[in-house]
Amino acid sequence: MNTPRKTALCLTGGGVTGALYQVGALSAVEAVLEGTAFDVYVGTSSGAAVAAGLAGGVSVQRLYRALIDPADNYFPLERGHILSFDFGEWKHTIEAVGAAMRRGFATLVARSPAPMPSDVWEQLDRFFDAMPAGLFTLDRYERFLAEVFLRRRIPNSFRAIEKRLLVTSVDLDTGAPVLFGDEGFDHVPVSLACAASMALPVFFSPVRVGERFYIDGGVGPANEIAIARAHGAGLIVVINPNVPVRPESGAGGVPTGYGAGTSLRDKGLMWVYNQSMRSNVQARLRSAIDRLEPGGPEVLLLEPDPTEALRFARNAASPAARREILQWAHRSARDIIRKWAAERVPSLSSFGWRLAANDRAAQPSIPPPPPA
Repeated sequence: MNTPRKTALCLTGGGVTGALYQVGALSAVEAVLEGTAFDVYVGTSSGAAVAAGLAGGVSVQRLYRALIDPADNYFPLERGHILSFDFGEWKHTIEAVGAAMRRGFATLVARSPAPMPSDVWEQLDRFFDAMPAGLFTLDRYERFLAEVFLRRRIPNSFRAIEKRLLVTSVDLDTGAPVLFGDEGFDHVPVSLACAASMALPVFFSPVRVGERFYIDGGVGPANEIAIARAHGAGLIVVINPNVPVRPESGAGGVPTGYGAGTSLRDKGLMWVYNQSMRSNVQARLRSAIDRLEPGGPEVLLLEPDPTEALRFARNAASPAARREILQWAHRSARDIIRKWAAERVPSLSSFGWRLAANDRAAQPSIPPPPPA
């Protein structure tokens, strides 16, 4: 059986800072290796939008420049595009709380001679069902992506993209993994699929596609390596920013909005949840790689060192933080790629990849941005 000649790029989630890491690491791939074209793109959560842009024809260098230069409005993502309160969900919550209070009060009054403590707790349980499905909505994010795709001539249709683009998600009401872009799910707009893949539970409300609701692909059993392999990839590059963050003592502490903390606990509920997600995603990827049999696909896994990953806790709205993450990702990934590629020169050549004649150790140049 001949080894497939296709190559695949798999991008996991990690929020805005995770996307920055992915673009920085990809710039290192292009610095160390030549001929690095991909046939299949698999995107999960925030990695889905990056994968969509690359599959749609945007160059890594163009994304790098857009993210590192505050004056470049090629991809003008703002905090409000993501952190948009789901007022419809909160309206439903207020109405549901009112209904629960009325029913609970009527039930307790009907108990005689007096309600027991267990009766009170039984009625309080009603309020759990009235909680919102998410704090924020991704509607604005989806519209933003659709507008950017149109403006930058990136197809917003899976069928119109020449490369194979696959976006992971999970059906909320079945728990089943879903692969947007695959057969039966290739009619969904790419922008909507990217939003669905990023709908992290608790933080974002589930995204509706047709009559179904979908949540973040990272919370399900999606195996990006298995997906790429199933679509014929014999060489797979996986860029995973999701490693457990390990705050080091004496390193300045954990950055929070009210000063330096000593633990990720000091960053609140979402970072506690974020850390658990990071552990699960990394464990799932490592398990997938360990299960590969000899003679299987070549896999390059690019991950940050956990002791350096505290950079992800910084404010991604800060130009200085963005620049630091991009450049750190480029530097750290470059060393990993060099070692990995040096051991696989013959197999890389069969895919049309080769070590760059002049390995560019410097950061990508940042010319003045072109007109919008």
